[in-house]
Amino acid sequence: MTIKAVRVYHDRGLLPEPERDSSGYRRYDADHAIQLVKIRTLVQAGVPLARIRAMLAAGPEEFAVAIAEIDRALNERAEELRRTRERIAQLHSGDRLFVSANVAGYLDELRRAGVGERSIRLERDLWILLQSVAPEQAAAWATDKLDAGTDPEYRAIYVEYDAAFDWSPDDPRLFPLARRTRDWFAARDPGEQAEAPADPAAAHLAAVTAGAASPAWSRIAELASRLP
Repeated sequence: MTIKAVRVYHDRGLLPEPERDSSGYRRYDADHAIQLVKIRTLVQAGVPLARIRAMLAAGPEEFAVAIAEIDRALNERAEELRRTRERIAQLHSGDRLFVSANVAGYLDELRRAGVGERSIRLERDLWILLQSVAPEQAAAWATDKLDAGTDPEYRAIYVEYDAAFDWSPDDPRLFPLARRTRDWFAARDPGEQAEAPADPAAAHLAAVTAGAASPAWSRIAELASRLP
């Protein structure tokens, strides 16, 4: 502890000044050392000097209560720092800071299947918005998408969709892709697809985003809706 700090504690009334010896030097004893340890510990805990002065002047019971309050505040700060460190670490882990764990897992599955980052980024951004508009519906869709992602045919269709992003809406390859998509959905067990009606805002957001992203994708959806 610096001499300057000790003088500040004297000036603020936290530490009584000891008597001087015949040579004019202050003579500190064990009690002063104990007080300095208390002051320094409380300062390091972030306690303002004015409060430290009141605590040191208080009786043992009041001092103990104040220490307990400080300890609780430190625990809260420590927990907040732990959560912040977790979020900082998540900045290195792809999309998991921005979307739910299920959605992040689904996006990872798409990457492993060979889907390009442009399509994955579009899908991620859509999920971020869906979670804001209709979190319950988004959670249900995420579970369903993660299940679909385990199907090799679904992954193959998605890879083809990714390739079709820049195709012309008149490209003849769109019709067979629409048929393949329609057949895949038709083949799924309806019992597994039973869920609450889609939130209108979420459904509108998904449709608008898909159409704005790629005219070819919008055309595929139009063709698929006309198939029997």
